[in-house]
Amino acid sequence: MTTPPTSSPTPTFEALVAEGAAVPTAGWDFSWFEGRATEARPSWGYARSLAGRLATATASLDLQTGGGEVLAFALDQGEGTEAPRLAAATEGWPPNAAKATALLRPRGIVVVATPEDAPLPFADATFDLVSSRHPVDPQWAEIARVLQPGGTYFAQHVGPRSVFELVEHFLGPQPPEQSSDRHPDRECAAAEAAGLEIVDLRAERLRVEFHDIAAVVHFLRKVVWMVPGFTVEQYEPQLRSLHERMVSEGPFVAHSSRHLVEARKPHLG
Repeated sequence: MTTPPTSSPTPTFEALVAEGAAVPTAGWDFSWFEGRATEARPSWGYARSLAGRLATATASLDLQTGGGEVLAFALDQGEGTEAPRLAAATEGWPPNAAKATALLRPRGIVVVATPEDAPLPFADATFDLVSSRHPVDPQWAEIARVLQPGGTYFAQHVGPRSVFELVEHFLGPQPPEQSSDRHPDRECAAAEAAGLEIVDLRAERLRVEFHDIAAVVHFLRKVVWMVPGFTVEQYEPQLRSLHERMVSEGPFVAHSSRHLVEARKPHLG
């Protein structure tokens, strides 16, 4: 007699929350989310576009590099591509700085641990390429200062009200000014005020799906500015109601906001 197959029991709310709370959060490796959450990617392909710029740069700086994963991926895109002769990266969170050092040092990139809001520890006009993926708050005056005349800032930023469907589930309706500082028009104005010229600006809103509450817990622990001070204990009622909603209705859908910025420091004279 053949024993009929048995299906795996559906994980409980408590088990899923515990799983999401146990995943390490260091670095910007999002591979754990595979099968549990998805996010559409911007059409411009930031890392691949960065790879082409790194191939022709002589001195590069990657700001708020996280665990160095995006920069390393960009370098790996070109066959035989190496880091520029002078290459540095900054990171403000010690666990990420340690991870970035281990990943990037073998590629010839120096990682400097420095707070995100501190002046950049580099001389004026050092780099012909400054890059960043999802900086918390771009310091335009500092970016302009360390760029060489003719140098480029190339970055992908998080735009206004990104994934706010999820944020507002936990915090309630947020005023528009809560994220106005991330609006691409406002950022471009700040870049121009610092003496940079905008070469390219593109913006997209992209579909995000969370398939279980473990993914939500891990996301909010990893992207700490979405729900500041998030803990499972404090937000247990919101987590439970969202879990029940996903069980009955399917994935929770939100929308991320991204914009690509390319700015240039004018030549002297």
